[in-house]
Amino acid sequence: MSKPTPISGFPEWTPAQRMIEQFVLDRIRTTFELYGFAPLETRSVEPLDQLLRKGDTAKEVYLLRRLQADADGPAGDDALGLHFDLTVPFARYVLENAGKLQFPFRRYQIQKVWRGERPQEGRYREFLQADIDIVDRDTLPAHYEAEMPLVIGDALRSLAIPPVRIQVNNRKICEGFYRGIGLTDTEAALRAVDKLDKIGPAKVTELLAETAGASEAQAKAVLSLAEISAPDASFADAVRALGVSDPLLDEGVAELTAVVETAAAHAPGLCVADLRIARGLDYYTGTVYETQMIGYERFGSICSGGRYDNLASSGNVRFPGVGISIGVTRLLGLLFGAEALSVSRSVPTCVLVAVTAEEDRAASDAVAAALRSRGVPTEVSPSAAKFGKQIRYAERRGIPYVWFPGADGDEVKDIRSGEQVAASAGEWRPPRADLKPLVGPAGTGA
Repeated sequence: MSKPTPISGFPEWTPAQRMIEQFVLDRIRTTFELYGFAPLETRSVEPLDQLLRKGDTAKEVYLLRRLQADADGPAGDDALGLHFDLTVPFARYVLENAGKLQFPFRRYQIQKVWRGERPQEGRYREFLQADIDIVDRDTLPAHYEAEMPLVIGDALRSLAIPPVRIQVNNRKICEGFYRGIGLTDTEAALRAVDKLDKIGPAKVTELLAETAGASEAQAKAVLSLAEISAPDASFADAVRALGVSDPLLDEGVAELTAVVETAAAHAPGLCVADLRIARGLDYYTGTVYETQMIGYERFGSICSGGRYDNLASSGNVRFPGVGISIGVTRLLGLLFGAEALSVSRSVPTCVLVAVTAEEDRAASDAVAAALRSRGVPTEVSPSAAKFGKQIRYAERRGIPYVWFPGADGDEVKDIRSGEQVAASAGEWRPPRADLKPLVGPAGTGA
């Protein structure tokens, strides 16, 4: 067998990195549940027509087919694709299971997703997302749009990562403004503005003319709106100063004001109104969110989402919702690349039980079992080598304690300090800081 080579865009973390990821997931999950979100997992594949019905995502979807599929047979497998986000599968789940759900329905979902895009730092083809969504039947009060940043702010603040800033906008502001200046293809205008950070104002102006039919004056007005940014409700005055009037615009300004003010009361500085945030997917209809990690802004958003009114709908039945998603793999990939996170040891093990002789291994196993029964991560030495070698084995693996069984009583040694004391497996516990690996910023000793 030839030497395997990595596949770009499909990350595989080291055990130490995986422990950091598990820590992050546990903290995120805990925060989601504190806010009353229930866990959910949906299948990895969806019908292709469902995946493509909202937004221009055809190039991102991985098709699913059997290696030995009959070329002349039915094309059922050809019509399946791996999901590229968790919102579209969730909307499908709500429609299928509406009769079993209690509304408003609050769920969180932590799963892998797949996108066929060009891999680069912080961007992957296979990655983990952590989503929350709230959906209701027929109508969804706007106050849920103000709740989303609070949950995400608490979740990300619980992690050992740089502070974040959530940029918020409301599509009603953009669509109402575009209508107010005479643009009819508002979706094309939104898609153009969504590329502002990537291609710049001049190219966006050209794109507005080509795809949305904007005149030079209309394009200038669109860019003027996109330049508005404020950490408080003063953005509303800047919008009104542009002199455009439309009922949808007024509705969007009121909703975004509520989001910004609610966030400021909960965590000052968490949210900023930024009217260039558009989000490229067509299904968003209200508030939209993008999240910058301070110091990593050049890599784009690590958490995004928004309000959608028509994604989960069938005939006259409609389930509007709002959701936001943390790009867990993206977030961690950036921090791992910068060596900005560390873990206090590379294995979960807290105690290594030494083996005095192979015929006495059962005694060491009994000690390990007693420690594990009390929640102390423990392993038994792989061999009955000299104690010095067993201690060095523990040192190489970062295990802080070595336990020595003895006929006259056991002893445990902190191999970092050299302190060795008498101990009983039924009573001894390590300091809280040593029980499990600690995660923290690099250089903190975590």
